[in-house]
Amino acid sequence: MKVVLLSGGVGGARFARGLVSATEPGAVTVVGNVGDDLDVLGLAVSPDLDSILYALAGLHDEERGWGRAGETWEALTTVGALGGEDWFRLGDRDLGLHLVRTQALRSGEPLSAVTARLARALGVEATILPASDDRLRTWIDTPAGSFPFQEWFVGRGHRDEVDAVRFEGEAGAAPGVLAALGGADAILIAPSNPYVSIWPILAVPEIRHALETRRVPALAVSPLVGGRAVKGPADRMLARMAGGTTPEHVASCYAGLIDALVVDESDPTGPLAVRRVVARTLMTDAAASRRLAEAVLDAAA
Repeated sequence: MKVVLLSGGVGGARFARGLVSATEPGAVTVVGNVGDDLDVLGLAVSPDLDSILYALAGLHDEERGWGRAGETWEALTTVGALGGEDWFRLGDRDLGLHLVRTQALRSGEPLSAVTARLARALGVEATILPASDDRLRTWIDTPAGSFPFQEWFVGRGHRDEVDAVRFEGEAGAAPGVLAALGGADAILIAPSNPYVSIWPILAVPEIRHALETRRVPALAVSPLVGGRAVKGPADRMLARMAGGTTPEHVASCYAGLIDALVVDESDPTGPLAVRRVVARTLMTDAAASRRLAEAVLDAAA
């Protein structure tokens, strides 16, 4: 069974790990969000792609929820002491990846090729593709003004309520993305924040069209458990922008793009425009991630 997963954020990376462990080698293609990408101290950083890479390579920091395990911060400490920009946390181990990526991009290598090379170097068997090689950036409109995603999320601690999410740049699908979607037996959407992790992927017109015209099952996993986000502002954003945090509100973010929504056992019942699949969605460890992936794959079969 060939599966394509649209993924962003910590929840997406954890689900990707479970999905890869529950399938045959080479069966999974992960399409990652690039709307969060940014330049930090002259380095090209792709936070969501890196989360996927680290999770699938077994390098992810489980306690912190992002970045590499066993990280140290000597370089960033020096940056701060010298009056440099240190609001975005780059660890010493993490810096090595960003240095390699930045050098490759400056030499003209596309992001998709760099990502594939990094995945091979880290021993990742799954295919990891950026949604686009083109520049695509997420902007957050709030009562306090409009901010690039990372400035709002990290720099301002995502404390501002969100009025709208928009995307800057005209992006085409990265090489391999449309072929993977066209050859998949199922398309899955990870338990990621719909607005800031999945919508940037769907902002690529070719990818949205591929889901709209799909001939295979498409299932999304809700990022909420009992109507609350496990981490991050997804529940606040849904309440403000969709009008609530029920499964129906989550499904409305993917109108016309999915056939089923996987919800947690603790989520409220009620009308749902798509098929409801009930499972334990809280991914407390690798085993829980795999169990959730197996339940989703069974529902997609």
